[in-house]
Amino acid sequence: MTLATALAHDKRSSGRPRCLVARQSILDATVRLLESTPLQNLAIECIARAAGVGKATIYRWWPNKAAIVIDAFFEQVVPKTTFERTPTAAEAIERQAARMARILSGPQGRIVAQIIAEGQSDPAVLEHFRSVFLRNRRGAARAIIQAGMDSGEFRQDIDIELIIDLIYGPMWYRLMVGHQPLNREFAETFSRLAIAALKPVAG
Repeated sequence: MTLATALAHDKRSSGRPRCLVARQSILDATVRLLESTPLQNLAIECIARAAGVGKATIYRWWPNKAAIVIDAFFEQVVPKTTFERTPTAAEAIERQAARMARILSGPQGRIVAQIIAEGQSDPAVLEHFRSVFLRNRRGAARAIIQAGMDSGEFRQDIDIELIIDLIYGPMWYRLMVGHQPLNREFAETFSRLAIAALKPVAG
């Protein structure tokens, strides 16, 4: 796989699906409500009222409030975290990882932290998050890393899944534990350290 092919695939896979006006109104209302209401306190009735729809309309698309929040998070974040067209795979990863870290440091980070917390008592919530968002982003990163391996930019003996964890794990750790900030300095440096592990060993 070439880098251009991987980048084009990520652009296609991140496009927003066509949906009815009512569905989009529900997602928009959910995002607005989450600005002042934690996920734990959010009620389907409140979402329906804010979106101007009945509860039956909501349950046509989603089984529970967490599923709505995950889909709203997906539509907000994925278009902002696609991989840019860059000369090298390393640059594409560095830029995308830095943008992801900046996004998680803001309101979207607070939302996803609540989703993960909700998933501790409801495994179905975490599975929905993985299937809707996490696998999408890991798949895009996997394609970029593979393109770098195919071109000789990256080592051939790496475990791609492990490298993805190495690149993105630190930001999720800081988001959930809060022991250090997800600030600009972190966003600009941590991915470069991970990229160094991908480079062929000199010698």
